[in-house]
Amino acid sequence: MDAIVTLLGDYTLRTVALGAILLGVTSGALGSFAVLRKQSLLGDTLSHAALPGIALGFLVAGGRSLSAVLAGALATGVLAALTMLLLVRRSRLKTDASLGVALSVYFAAGVVLLSFVQGRAGAGQAGLETFLFGQAAAILRSDLWIMAAVTALSVALVVAGWKELKAATFDPVFAASLGLPTAFLDAVMTAMIALAVVLGLQMVGVVLMSAMIVAPAVAARQWTERLGTMVVLASTFGAVGGVIGALISATGRGLATGPLIVLSLTVIVAVSLAFAPNRGLVAAAVRRARSGRALRARQVLATMDRLAREHGHPDYATEQGMLDTYFGTSTAGLLRDLEERGWVRRVEHRPEEGVHWALSEAGAVEASRVPTDAGRDAGRHAGRR
Repeated sequence: MDAIVTLLGDYTLRTVALGAILLGVTSGALGSFAVLRKQSLLGDTLSHAALPGIALGFLVAGGRSLSAVLAGALATGVLAALTMLLLVRRSRLKTDASLGVALSVYFAAGVVLLSFVQGRAGAGQAGLETFLFGQAAAILRSDLWIMAAVTALSVALVVAGWKELKAATFDPVFAASLGLPTAFLDAVMTAMIALAVVLGLQMVGVVLMSAMIVAPAVAARQWTERLGTMVVLASTFGAVGGVIGALISATGRGLATGPLIVLSLTVIVAVSLAFAPNRGLVAAAVRRARSGRALRARQVLATMDRLAREHGHPDYATEQGMLDTYFGTSTAGLLRDLEERGWVRRVEHRPEEGVHWALSEAGAVEASRVPTDAGRDAGRHAGRR
């Protein structure tokens, strides 16, 4: 506890943690729409497209001016987004192909410009390549005000245009039929994502910024089916991942904050994919197991019903051992499940002849709803195993 208090008292850590929270909230809220619109590559494209803007901002300012660099990154990011939208609407290229074209062209231009800048005389350009992987420790308290303003603008945009953005995200054709300006909404949302990308360049860098857009939204999607809840969860996950990454970075010497933030988000995504109650892998495995057990139980029920019909007696007692042999496995658990539901009952029989079971009236009714060949197919399948 004392160590945590000491860490929280550190000025640099507080600044980085606050910046990570603001970046996580912005990225989570806006990234939710990108993920739902199947534009997960959008964050990757915009972050890589910011590289030529970083170099141009340096050239225009004549030095490593943060405001000039970020303005240049925003300009080329928005330009890349508009290029992507133009390709989608004016050509036969799909969204993913258009994003790939914009990413490769703008990033290639950025690498060329960065090489040119690094070859210039003078020491002012030193450290410009830190925008590739981020340098969270360089964030100042004054930068937090800019990040807070962008976060507030992003949240305000989402709240103000909630209905329109929701309609354009889930059914753009229906939204257009209502007279909504879907093209304008796409452009505004894409520009806001570009702004969020620029916001995170100094903290996580060009290469890793795409994870900040995608990871919180992907994690949140596993826990809910409602857009509002997803946006809130994505923002929360982004903020939590940012703080955890900042704390781990502060406790280890020489550990980069940006990659640790991304790794923290990766853990959150992995946990969500595995343990989310509805869409998680564990829940899906449990549902499959329960469904398979229920199906096998109904097949046992159908087999008992067929035997009762063939013997012309609705209370015909079926020996459990015979059912085990027929299905090639123990049916004791399945019969107990059926007994709990009131569909079969244990029949008193001579002990040397083993346990016997008979259908109840409710079980006979339920068995009539099962396809007549269900039990026979189950037996053949069990025999093949």
